[in-house]
Amino acid sequence: MRLITEPYLTQVSNWPENGRHLLAQYDDHSIVVYQAYRPSIANFATTYGYFGGEFSFDRMSWIKPNFLWMMYRSGWGTQNGQEVVLAIWIKRSAIEEILVAAVHSSYVPELYPHKSAWQRALKQSQVRLQWDPDHHPSGTKLERRAIQLGLRGEVLAAYAKD
Repeated sequence: MRLITEPYLTQVSNWPENGRHLLAQYDDHSIVVYQAYRPSIANFATTYGYFGGEFSFDRMSWIKPNFLWMMYRSGWGTQNGQEVVLAIWIKRSAIEEILVAAVHSSYVPELYPHKSAWQRALKQSQVRLQWDPDHHPSGTKLERRAIQLGLRGEVLAAYAKD
């Protein structure tokens, strides 16, 4: 799949103005997520087709399906250690499994009967779900929330190699 691009001013009219949304490029089989890395990690991934080399399996790695949120987060590729932004195609079935395994980074009373239950789930989870403000290309925060997913452990290993 090739990335499909469209002018922001054309695309933005199709997006919701507020609420929590997973804005992503996808087809029936895959979805594009973004990550920013230092050149050595990105070069290894683009050369070999998987993450290895200096990629750390000992820390949480965050994937973002929303391109603008990724670009804002990486300072448009200027933040130290985030100079190269990768578009990564992953299987739709994989993102669905990741979403099912996700535990919110902050307590949501409607989802967890007690705060202690959420804390236990969070500690054991290999996937964290976080909703952050989406951003306009100028950097202005928007009312719409963008999802990011933190991966660790076996989930991160599978993502990095598959």
